[in-house]
Formats: sequence, C-alpha cells, structure tokens
Amino acid sequence: MKSVIVIPARYASTRFPGKPLHPINGVSMLARTVAAARKAGQATGARVLVATDDDRIAAHAREIGAEPVMTHPDLPSGTDRCRAAAELAAPEADFIVNLQGDAPFTPPAHVSALIDSAQRADVVTPVINLTWEALDALREHKRSTPFSGTTCIRGDDGRAIWFSKNILPAIRSEAKMRAAGPLSPVFQHVGLYGYSRNALDRIAALKPSRYEELEGLEQLRFIENGLSVYAVPVAASELPSAGIDTPQDVAKAELALKRLGDPYTR
Repeated sequence: MKSVIVIPARYASTRFPGKPLHPINGVSMLARTVAAARKAGQATGARVLVATDDDRIAAHAREIGAEPVMTHPDLPSGTDRCRAAAELAAPEADFIVNLQGDAPFTPPAHVSALIDSAQRADVVTPVINLTWEALDALREHKRSTPFSGTTCIRGDDGRAIWFSKNILPAIRSEAKMRAAGPLSPVFQHVGLYGYSRNALDRIAALKPSRYEELEGLEQLRFIENGLSVYAVPVAASELPSAGIDTPQDVAKAELALKRLGDPYTR
C-alpha cells in the first residue's frame, strides 16, 4: 500500500494570518510540521506534500526542501485541500494522511501509527488511553472550557464506536477501578486522520450529519454514514499536540519548549 502525508497550509486566517510561516523558537510552524512528517515518512516510506493556495507558503516549502502542491483557494476545508493535493500530485497513493500545518508538535510516531494501521478500516485516527491523573486534568479543564477535548468509545477490535465532547464512558465503580491500575477506561481522541482514497472521495461528497452538527465533530459524519473508523492507541506527548490557533498559543508553546526541550533540534 502506497501512502502520502499531506500538510494543508493556508496563509489566510482570521485570528492568525500567515501562521504557517510564523516562527516558534526560531523555526517556522510549517518547517516543524514538515520535519515531523519526514520522520514518519522515513519510517513508513510515505511521501510528504504541502498543500497550499498561497505563493508565499509554496516558496517557503521549497526553501525547506518540501514539495508544494497548489490547490484552489475556494476549497472549504483542510480535508478538501488534502484530497485535492493527493489527486494532483500523488494519484498512486492508496492511503492519505491529513497532517494539519498548524500542528507542529505532532509526534512522528502518531503519523507512523496511522500508516501502519492503514488497512484496518476506511479511516484511521489516534487515541490516548488516559491515566487517572490525565482524566482528572481533563475533567478540571472541562469545567471552564466544556467543549475542549474529545473522547472515544473504542470496541475490543479497535473500531471507534462513538466520539463525544462529553467524557465517555461514565464510570460507576471508579474507586474500585482506580485501585486496580493506573489507566482509566477513557480514551482521548487526537485530531489526526488517515483515509483510504475511496473513503476520502466518499467523505468529500457527504453532507454534514445530525450528530456531527450537534457535537461539532467531523468524525461523527464518518460513523453516521457507515464508514469504519479504527482508533489506534498511541502514547501521550509532553508537548501540546493540538493546533496553534493564535499568537498566544505560540507564546505558550515556546514556554513549553524551554521547559521540555525542542524536538526539532534533537
């Protein structure tokens, strides 16, 4: 199976124009994301493409040795940009990873895990089995920001049964389970996806679904329309794996790099 890692990177952003070019600790956001993709590509044989609609980002991609693909500026989402780039530049690819250009601290192992599990389902996405300490932190965070953090119900075969902004499952005998071991039964979803080409083509034609609109979760569209989703367990990352959306997020990330070390220089 041939795989490609596509990095959608737009210049236009209401909250943070030009953010793929913005430096984090002296290294552009895009360069960091490309570096993570390359490490995963070296481990799995996958190509790496940067999908953009802006000449400035394409020029920077070339400067850092990445392969840019120009896509139409009116495409509505990163998923559509990912699909368009794969059609234009990697028609031979059977499996397409969508690695957002504003997720510069995505561990390469998360991307490799998707590619290694490519034949298990129509869509593959990572989840982290939370420790009790991490679950407590998620619960506390949701007290002030209830729609942060997504959890996943995962079957014994690894298939995702459901995703929610609520913490699932509810736990009746929590004290007993805490005493039994360090891991909770809760899986937190990581917003990274790999698609078979057929699944990506099908998703592009689907309208937003009922529960997708209620929860604000694109992946529920997949399940509601009968696509199989494999939730592959991955290790938690010390650095924030969520997207960088504002200049304030950059400042927080730089503080984390000072505290934990910079993976770009390792």
